[in-house]
Amino acid sequence: MSYLILIRHGQSSWNLENRFTGWVDVDLTENGKLEAEKAGILIKKSNIRIDHYYSSIQLRANNTLKIIQKTLNDKKDFKKAWELNERHYGALTGLNKVEMSKKIGEDKVHKFRRSWDLKPEPLDKKSKFHPLNINVFKNIPHKFIPDTESLKDTYERVIKFFKLEIEVKINKENILISAHGNSIRALCKYLFKLDEIQITKLEIPTGNPLIIEIDKNYKIKNCKYLDKSRAKDLVIF
Repeated sequence: MSYLILIRHGQSSWNLENRFTGWVDVDLTENGKLEAEKAGILIKKSNIRIDHYYSSIQLRANNTLKIIQKTLNDKKDFKKAWELNERHYGALTGLNKVEMSKKIGEDKVHKFRRSWDLKPEPLDKKSKFHPLNINVFKNIPHKFIPDTESLKDTYERVIKFFKLEIEVKINKENILISAHGNSIRALCKYLFKLDEIQITKLEIPTGNPLIIEIDKNYKIKNCKYLDKSRAKDLVIF
């Protein structure tokens, strides 16, 4: 039996401000750091030894993972992959979700946030929030840098990477992935075989490790959030 641990980064500064973040490289709040530390403590109590660590290349996911590793006293290198980045919210990037709900309606905002294949208008390439103008993304080939994405777009890049780099290991080694709400939703859709309606209902809490138990035949035997007080409905379990 092996374990796959999925964790959405701790609260970020733009989570706190209720803004569409996407590929903008904001850091954790103090509360987000505490969430990451608590996640590390809960993983430590579970006595699961992590063989491999993965993260997006975004600061909030990287720093969440570093805090977890420090809590575990584990100095292994971790692999960063842009494919695990958050979904790109296009022209919504940087805007306040409440203000946009008032402007275009709650239903429209909800559809942009949770639907499978609806994507916002593209973000202007001249915007300071466009990935082309953010230094951390400078080594990603331009053809892979989006102007906007749907969850379907996010799913395709996340799962392609997962199949190539991680899936072959998950039935025999313990793996932890530090990523984002939508990249983890993409992974859950694939792992739990959720349909396009079920995935719209899935919420991922910040800083709460989701532990998935996998047998040698790649079958999921169990899954649970370690912090039960902040657990979300897993839809399938």
